[in-house]
Amino acid sequence: MDTFKVLVADDLSTRGVEILRSSKKIDVDVKVGLKPAELLQIIRNYDALVVRSATKVTAEVLEAGTRLKIVGRAGIGVDNIDVKAASRRGVIVENTPSGNAVTTAEHALSLLLSLARKIPQATASMKAGKWEKKKFQGVELLDKEMGVIGLGNIGRIVADRACGLKMKVIAYDPFISKEAAASLGAELVTLDELLSRADFISVHTPLTPDTRGLINEAAFAKMKPGVLVINAARGEIVDEAALVKALESGKLGGAALDVFAKEPPDPSSPTVLHEKVICTPHLGASTDEAQEKVAIEVAEQIVAFVDRGEVKNAVNIAPVRPEVLPRLQPWMDLAAKLGSLIGQVHPREGGIEELEVEVIGEVADYGVSPVGRAALAGLLRTFLDVPVNEVNAPIIAGERGLRVVEVKRHQGVNFSAAVGLRTRGASATRYVQGTIFRVGDQHEPRIVQIDDFVLDAAPEGRILFIQNADRPGVIGHVGTVLGQKGINVARLHVGLDKTKGTSVQLWNVDAELPSALLEEIRRQPNIVSAQQVTL
Repeated sequence: MDTFKVLVADDLSTRGVEILRSSKKIDVDVKVGLKPAELLQIIRNYDALVVRSATKVTAEVLEAGTRLKIVGRAGIGVDNIDVKAASRRGVIVENTPSGNAVTTAEHALSLLLSLARKIPQATASMKAGKWEKKKFQGVELLDKEMGVIGLGNIGRIVADRACGLKMKVIAYDPFISKEAAASLGAELVTLDELLSRADFISVHTPLTPDTRGLINEAAFAKMKPGVLVINAARGEIVDEAALVKALESGKLGGAALDVFAKEPPDPSSPTVLHEKVICTPHLGASTDEAQEKVAIEVAEQIVAFVDRGEVKNAVNIAPVRPEVLPRLQPWMDLAAKLGSLIGQVHPREGGIEELEVEVIGEVADYGVSPVGRAALAGLLRTFLDVPVNEVNAPIIAGERGLRVVEVKRHQGVNFSAAVGLRTRGASATRYVQGTIFRVGDQHEPRIVQIDDFVLDAAPEGRILFIQNADRPGVIGHVGTVLGQKGINVARLHVGLDKTKGTSVQLWNVDAELPSALLEEIRRQPNIVSAQQVTL
């Protein structure tokens, strides 16, 4: 039997290489620092490629790697890997999502303690030959309210450690249940309540359209005077101009930042230079232990794949039998888009506690779970910036207390086959349904129902989603606003509920809609809500 050849193209700890070489089926070559042309020249000789962030696994590399079966990324991000190209080539892409969670959480807590006691400023003062005890008086953490925004892998650790410091932890996360939060020792509250109550606020949410600029001028206005803010998540979540303004006004007592909207920030950045700001150059995952953990994790995953055929932490593979996949894949793609749609239109306040997946008609014979997992992954991707796929989506949902119910219906009402999703939360229930029309050899996915509205819409691209009272002139007003702003419209789909006198509009547009434009549309007569959805 031929050995499974693995190329390690980036720095990997000795322990990681040793684990790879421990398998009798694996032959390992370590060639660090290859130029792109050199990698293209040799990649055809390997079955697996292990990288960190330096090596770029492009479509060209994947095309040249005719033997490639798996790419392992020692780290959480896969930005340097063309995952779509890998999927097309049938190459599995795996990452290591948990290796640096503890390290990043500990760094956030280090920033918290340093900020509370003004340690960096006091150190600089002493190195300048001064002794200024009164200038650097700090605050205790005991019995203070610690506000954690985002209870993912890192936020959970921060909440746990804050409880150990005898702080009172309150948390905001629209996609976790009160029970799951309580198990971490945290009280789940609304974002407004967290902002108004917390003495310390630590941000641990991923960067999504909903969280970009989440901590802005309006958010700072709701905070209690003297609050201390820590951001070790993503720089774009905090509006830096608003942060400086809050510091200058005295509303904000201080800030500790490990991440910035622009990295590295300009040396003259008012955020970095402000005396009440302590900062580090994105060091969240920068420890020897974290780098060792991700090396061991990726090596163990490659060995599991070669020795036992196991796939772990894959970002692009669905657990479906090869002979069924061609028939089921279009329905899984549709389910993922419906999941993304319902995840974006479900109200954020109150969160989502349950996802019900209906697999209706003949498609149910191909398999309910793969379709359900695709729908769940599509939903989760709307508020997580870590790779989510059909393999890890159920695990993530379980960790967040999100219930998933799969329903198999052998007969449909309006279509011989369809997929329906229903989300239930504390404040709302939403429903979407889709089907696939077959035109020759082509599969044409369609959105056929949103809540009580029946329609026929293509689930693709940027969509302006509007709910409105059914009155003359509403569509004309919206079209005029879009036209005045130079927004081209590809399609318009309308669903009407005559009994309630309401309707929905789905405008397929060719450009991203600025927030100011959305606000202008919301101000038009008879508009109930308007938002941009991306599928």
